[in-house]
Amino acid sequence: MPRAAPLERVRNIGIIAHIDAGKTTVTERVLYYTGRIHKIGEVHDGSATMDYMDQEQERGITITAAATTAEWKEHVINIIDTPGHVDFTVEVERSLRVLDGGVVVFDAVAGVEPQSETVWRQADKYGVPRICFVNKMDRVGANFYRTVQMILDRLNATPVVIQLPWGAEDKFEGIIDVIEERSWRYFSDKDQPPKEEAVPDEYASDLKAYRETMCERIAETDDTLMGKFIAEEPLTKEEIYSGLRKATIAGKLVPVLCGAALRNRGVQHLLDAVVAYLPSPMDIPPVTGLDPKTGEELKRKPDDDEPFSGLAFKIVSDPFVGRLAYTRVYSGTLRNGDALLNTTKDGRERVGRLYRMHAAKREEVSEAYAGDIVALVGLKDTFTGNTLCAANAPIILESIDFPEPVISIAIEPKTKADHDKLGDSLQKLSEEDPTFRAHYDEETGQTIIEGMGELHLEVLTERLVREFKVEARVGRPQVAYREAITASTKVEGRYVRQTGGKGQFGHVWLQIEPLERGQGFVFENKVVGGTVPREFVAPTERGARGALEGGGVRGYPVVDVKVTLFDGSFHPVDSSEMAFTFAASMAVKDGLPRCKPVLLEPVMKMDVTTPEDFLGDVLGNLNSKRAQIQGVDANGSLQTIHCYIPLAETFGYTTDLRSLTQGRASSSMEFYRYEEVPNAIADKVEKKERSR
Repeated sequence: MPRAAPLERVRNIGIIAHIDAGKTTVTERVLYYTGRIHKIGEVHDGSATMDYMDQEQERGITITAAATTAEWKEHVINIIDTPGHVDFTVEVERSLRVLDGGVVVFDAVAGVEPQSETVWRQADKYGVPRICFVNKMDRVGANFYRTVQMILDRLNATPVVIQLPWGAEDKFEGIIDVIEERSWRYFSDKDQPPKEEAVPDEYASDLKAYRETMCERIAETDDTLMGKFIAEEPLTKEEIYSGLRKATIAGKLVPVLCGAALRNRGVQHLLDAVVAYLPSPMDIPPVTGLDPKTGEELKRKPDDDEPFSGLAFKIVSDPFVGRLAYTRVYSGTLRNGDALLNTTKDGRERVGRLYRMHAAKREEVSEAYAGDIVALVGLKDTFTGNTLCAANAPIILESIDFPEPVISIAIEPKTKADHDKLGDSLQKLSEEDPTFRAHYDEETGQTIIEGMGELHLEVLTERLVREFKVEARVGRPQVAYREAITASTKVEGRYVRQTGGKGQFGHVWLQIEPLERGQGFVFENKVVGGTVPREFVAPTERGARGALEGGGVRGYPVVDVKVTLFDGSFHPVDSSEMAFTFAASMAVKDGLPRCKPVLLEPVMKMDVTTPEDFLGDVLGNLNSKRAQIQGVDANGSLQTIHCYIPLAETFGYTTDLRSLTQGRASSSMEFYRYEEVPNAIADKVEKKERSR
């Protein structure tokens, strides 16, 4: 099967934003105007194409990233529509890892919201070029210019306005093209194309000012254009288009457009901007990876004739075809039946079938090329973040980092039949979602599941019932506490066993010291003179890590610790890897009480938007919940409170907020960091744990 379009006419983009900014509505219009669907579905009535899960349709939110492919003006656009809720941020993270460009959607009323900042930082992390679409220009309170200023102030970006809104709120009629110096009027009939008109007189001065600013910002990114600009020579339209494309791909500028997707306004011009400014796979640097044997850096060009390389970025359990491994093809060609190497797991895989996905629908294809995003069937041991490549050209690509879970609940099956299915179902869910964990607690005899928030775990437990037919009872949410140390110590660990035959001997000296928050676990080998042979260093690290993960003085995992192996001894016959693992584990457990351990709790960054009348009540309630108020912003009659609040204090907060404000306030939050728990609270947590 030949390519659908040359590589330079391929775009891999993600639609990203804060919850309820209109991502799925935008995507639905994109699919309609590109001819991919013939009837527009709406989020509010549960008929949106990309929200195909029952829970997405019922709740009116996107829960899982959905992929599709559309064509526009002889270009192929692979699209991933991502969730906006913070609990499902993993979907944005793994999507951005494999995409070449992003469309960031903003609510023209709310502007830059908390999750807007989160997805922007995620895009920065992976160097993804972006364009911005200020949506909902037809809503009461819409303010395009305020949103642009917030992009500049809060996101530290350099926005370039290439469209001005023609009116706002109920008078939003169309857009004014700053480059072409023309306006486009839209009509209520979605199938009636916009009408090109002259720029209304009342916008002439604004258009001139924004065009000058646009040309100046583009010229600042290119020496040749800057020379013309300084000489007061006007830039040609061709120079503006090419200069803006280069600057966007380089991440120096961010074009800003506007529209009202629900009323079908601005979407065709957004598609034109995707084609004009976002990169093809050929416009970004070749993907880099490591040779699994030598560690040497390797590169793979986006070329069909290069050896195959790809990254599995999402696993889905499909009830009809089994496990689907969504894969971005970076180089080479992939065919049905190809044998591949999973270099992350050092295993072999064989591709059963290839699918191009359209939300939940599958379109079987015989080949996939560089730049494609496809789903593979038949891979047995491939998971999120694994590298797939040709067996004769091994390479390991950069994987994907996922945040740690911050909340947990106990779950137990209702019947014996459910008990048998629960373990298998939880394993499938954890394969799909790397931020979901499940483990069996030996002390309490309970199965514990962990996730990113109450909604995250609520959705997953509902999936257990609906998709996997497992009836289960769930407990109250529990905070995922951690421990940290505040002092250093040196400690000895000896493991000696003699049972008549070959014995066991391991002996280590370790230094345990605290690290700054967020540093994780660091192990350093400072042994000199071979007192601990090289082959026993890795087992020592495993033992130390295992002891920290197994729980400190209070029984919670210990984080942000550096362990240094600086001395020890061995027996030429009796020493073994197991003996040194046990010796290190014993040493760490002995040393932790001397390191003055403290309890840590997850703290969330929360924004609460409330009418001004209720501001005092909301602030008082937040203060009673140990919130640290960072500031209050006014937006008309609404006040937005920015604060940090311990996760333990947020359970049931939405209900409290509704009762305080007659249901007129809203809140959103995301994980901020772990912080030390005050002694009085730590004592209460300990007593509560002992009573369980």
